[in-house]
Amino acid sequence: MNPESQNVTDYTNNNTIFMVWNFKDNLEVRTVFNKLCKLIINLNNSANVRFPVSRASCVIGIGHDAWLRLGLPAPLPKELVNFVPVSGDKHTAIASKGDLHIHIRADNASICYDMAGAIADVLNPVAISTEEIHGFRYWDSRSILGFVDGTENPHGQDRECFAVIDDHDPVYKGGSYLFVQKYIHNLSAWKGLSIEDQENVIGRYKANDIEMSDEIKPSNSHIALANVGDDFKIVRDNMPFGNMSTNEMGTYFIAYASTFSTVQKMLNNMFIGSPPGNYDRILDFSTPKTGSLYFVPTFDMLHDFSSD
Repeated sequence: MNPESQNVTDYTNNNTIFMVWNFKDNLEVRTVFNKLCKLIINLNNSANVRFPVSRASCVIGIGHDAWLRLGLPAPLPKELVNFVPVSGDKHTAIASKGDLHIHIRADNASICYDMAGAIADVLNPVAISTEEIHGFRYWDSRSILGFVDGTENPHGQDRECFAVIDDHDPVYKGGSYLFVQKYIHNLSAWKGLSIEDQENVIGRYKANDIEMSDEIKPSNSHIALANVGDDFKIVRDNMPFGNMSTNEMGTYFIAYASTFSTVQKMLNNMFIGSPPGNYDRILDFSTPKTGSLYFVPTFDMLHDFSSD
């Protein structure tokens, strides 16, 4: 019987809460973690029964250092490491600490709030929330920059192929790698561009979301550099967030992948450039403020953790 994966292949929902938690120093945390694993299972089961059409789910990811501190199984998932910054000549994908990542989504915002509240009640005694982002669906899945986000996502059975670990790491089959970055957009500068210039930055036409032909698409456009081939895809669940009046609008980039090396290839292309120096032009308007990698265990593993 195949292990039951968490809801990493679900499609983008209307409301999302992203939370990053770091354990406090000099505390015993495994007991609370076991309780949290049981809660995550319960929240998902309850949502399926109470709100079957809401597409509600809650996904937990565990960072490298937290995995060691919690005494979880060894050897670790093959590609679970502390994310190392990716630095180009002009822009850097920074690294930030994250012990646990929580990804909550539902059609109804009330479900998200209640799930987040239940998780906070469990974690607050032993951990500090260093990030809480409330994302929302903007029109037809557009980012605040005005372009549709996630068009290159795989669909159908391909989502599991690209998001879920298979037999290449049999001990962790059914799990996923989760990588996140919080981007802040310089909307004032972005809005100063003409529509044509914006389209050249992205590599797509703004109104109809059609990708430019290879003959026209700039080599430093986001589409040209972030897409690294049909055999190397990820499942994105990005969401916009922020405060329009203070120009602090952003995109929370979140990727589920069967191999982190695919994400690493994308980041290298974007920040270092392909060839080096030909970096992703979107970085002139979008700055990453966080960057961390996690492993998403299966529900079977969460059950085992909760019983230890």
